[in-house]
Parts: sequence; structure tokens; C-alpha cells
Amino acid sequence: MAKLYFYYAAMNAGKSTTLLQADFNYRERGMETMLWTAAFDDRSGAGTISSRIALSSPAHSFSDEVDLFAAIGQELKQRRLDCVLVDEAQFLTQRHVLQLCRVADELSIPVLCYGLRTDFQAKLFPGSAALLALADNLVELKAVCECGRKATMNLRVDQDGFAVARGAQTEIGGNDRYVALCRRHFFERLHEVEAQQLNLGLARPQ
Repeated sequence: MAKLYFYYAAMNAGKSTTLLQADFNYRERGMETMLWTAAFDDRSGAGTISSRIALSSPAHSFSDEVDLFAAIGQELKQRRLDCVLVDEAQFLTQRHVLQLCRVADELSIPVLCYGLRTDFQAKLFPGSAALLALADNLVELKAVCECGRKATMNLRVDQDGFAVARGAQTEIGGNDRYVALCRRHFFERLHEVEAQQLNLGLARPQ
């Protein structure tokens, strides 16, 4: 039976690289794939999956309005599909994830999703929460903290490198906006900026 996979990690763990390598492996063996990525992540151009080591591939774009089951089913009428690969899977909706379950269960096509588990406030993304609940296989990819331990958290930073503790859950960015850290150093950096803000507040003249 085909399965739904969720490969998750912190930033800079090579998720997109791993996806593109998996795509290459399928195609090298004469198999057909279909790639998807989030529509609003246009850092490398709309409808493009790109890795930090300069690998890239065109992809279909998903947004809230897209019915993935219908779109993949329509593609299946045109050609054989042996695998569906989804980048930036944290931005899927729960409805999308249910549609991908149907792709695996009803169309018998393996679905490989790659994305972040948590946001910069250590909260689950909706897509990641749904995948953690529904995927057949969960695979953690490893990133490394500056201390050498496994990085599991994504710290958002400002232009000066200071931690950002508040803001919208979704903010597209790379190494200039996010740092992958272990849990200990993630909370240490957050506490540092909170203490700094508190000191600045106490120092204000009355």
C-alpha cells in the first residue's frame, strides 16, 4: 500500500535537498513524479523548489484554495505518477493533508512531505500538526545547533541578529531571518531579548 510520509526538521536540515534527491532517484529509475510547494514562498521564483546547495526544480504551487486530490487526479489522467513530493509542508492546511491521505489510500501513490515541525514560538504549524497526526511514517531529519547538539527549534531574528518573540506565524525567510537551535539555546536567546526589553522599559523616565 502507498503511504503518506512526513519528513520534518528545523531550518537548515536539508529538507529541500533531500526532496530533490528523492525526486532524482525516482526519475533516474524511469519513474514519474509530481512536485508541489507553497505558492507564497517565492524566494527562488514562483513554483520553484530550491535548496541551499543550488539544486532546484520547477513545481506546482498549492494555496488554500487548491484541491490537491483533484489536481493530482487530473494529472494522473495525463501520465503515470509513481510519487508525489511536497515541499514547505508546514504551510498545508488540514484539508490539504486529508486530500493527500486520499492520494495515498485511493490513488495508491506514495506522498512524501517535507517541512518544519514548529514555528519561531515553538508552536506547531497547522499542516505539521495534521501530518504528525495522520502520516503513516514520521521521519526526523537532523539539523545542528551552534553548540553541536541536535537543533529542533527555529529562532526568528531581526536584522541585527536579536531574537524575535512576537509576530505573524508565517514570515518567509532564510538564514537572514531564522537560526536553527537546540531547545536550551532557543529559550536562552528568547529570555535574553525579553530581559533586554524589560530593562529598557524600566530605564524609561517617568
